[in-house]
Amino acid sequence: MGLGMMSPEALIEGVNAFVLAYFALMNLLYLLLLWQAGMAVLDRVQTRRMTSADDVLRSPLAPGVSIIVPAHNEQEGIVDSVRALLNLRYARLQVIVVDDGSTDGTAARLAEAFAVEPYPRVYVPAIATKPVRRVLRSRHDPRLIVVEKENGGGKADAVNAGVNVADEELILVTDADVILDADALLHACRPFLERPDEVVVTGGVVRIANGCRIEQGHVVKLDLPRSKLAGIQVLEYLRAFVMARSGWSRMNGLLIVSGAFGVFRRDVVRDVGGYRSDSIGEDFEMVMRIHRHMRRAGRRYRIEFCPEAVCFTEVPETRPVLRRQRIRWHRGLIETLWGYRGMLCRPRYGTVGLLALPATVAFELLGPVIELAGLAAVVGGLLLGVVSTPYLIAFLLASLVFGAFVSALSVAIEEASLRRYPRLRQIAMLGLLSVVEQFGYRQLTVAWRLWAIVLAATGRRASWGAMERRGLSQPMLPAE
Repeated sequence: MGLGMMSPEALIEGVNAFVLAYFALMNLLYLLLLWQAGMAVLDRVQTRRMTSADDVLRSPLAPGVSIIVPAHNEQEGIVDSVRALLNLRYARLQVIVVDDGSTDGTAARLAEAFAVEPYPRVYVPAIATKPVRRVLRSRHDPRLIVVEKENGGGKADAVNAGVNVADEELILVTDADVILDADALLHACRPFLERPDEVVVTGGVVRIANGCRIEQGHVVKLDLPRSKLAGIQVLEYLRAFVMARSGWSRMNGLLIVSGAFGVFRRDVVRDVGGYRSDSIGEDFEMVMRIHRHMRRAGRRYRIEFCPEAVCFTEVPETRPVLRRQRIRWHRGLIETLWGYRGMLCRPRYGTVGLLALPATVAFELLGPVIELAGLAAVVGGLLLGVVSTPYLIAFLLASLVFGAFVSALSVAIEEASLRRYPRLRQIAMLGLLSVVEQFGYRQLTVAWRLWAIVLAATGRRASWGAMERRGLSQPMLPAE
């Protein structure tokens, strides 16, 4: 019987059955990722008994790292950010600040703080970028390079200019408003030392700085935000990094490393042509391009997640800014998945093609559409008497309990591994927020992602907007 001949009751029952099956498969995937994340914790515990971050610091074989910091109008925090990066515990370190056409005092503050002066080297655009005006180096610390260039319209062009200047074999791509733990680089680079012929990319954890006390570019006190909107994002980030990325990494199916903290082999980035300036989600797109490049070349490789490598950044505390962020994120997801659709369900691409990409399409890209269809079917079923109220309540309670369970287990895995939130009050608050987010917040994010799909389908662009920041030099107190 075709859809046109089905009764409304039969159609609603069919949609409900599909949504139930979808819900079951999604939860099975979450359980798989949680299990893999738990096994990864055990692996790390075993590794810690034999090695430490100081082993990387002392090793003469540890690869050098060029840290690339794109900066556009970052005068408030650029000096403290650069000082913090230069103070990271790592033997061979280079910091490259790419001043991407700033119109504020970014260049002047760098010149005043670090005595930068013209550096007699020829800029070779191995990766094409907007014109570079000049390259400078600090007279006080020759590890600091400043590249002044015309604005490239986004982060990607600035990163590519940094790659062209980088001298070390690894590059760390980060942002000017990001704070790295003192040992973050040691943890992120350890996989390259342990498996130099296989590891091509590592990604760290992005933690939320809201609510923390920050002084002179360092987190001196870790706490949860007072803002409920930012607090719920703590849970989101824990699930995304501790559960999802840790689980996918163990299966060698990690599709993305954060644009705030990703370490790449420089030669691989150059081989694939650098970052795409026309991409909304340039970090996701870069990792996908590396997967495709390495698979097509038939090379053994790994893209690894390093949970001990931690950085901090601010998150939105107002709904308008959060809305713009999530719409843009989902637009980047849509754009990149469409660009690499040829890898979907292809055995040639291993776990990425057969499991990670299908799961991302089904549960990340199409998730909002399925939830909307399920909601419409439930409402229609109630009106027609097809869905019983006790059944609906039981299903909603099961969804709520499982969602809270996934969040709680992610927190438990994080605490077992790193103990970032050791106080009982913090753990209790995270548990409470895992319930609160199910009522209102989740529905908002679904609506924003649906709007991103509409924008993509109609060819309209999503605006990025600006997020006000306090600056790393100022103590960041909990929001009132």
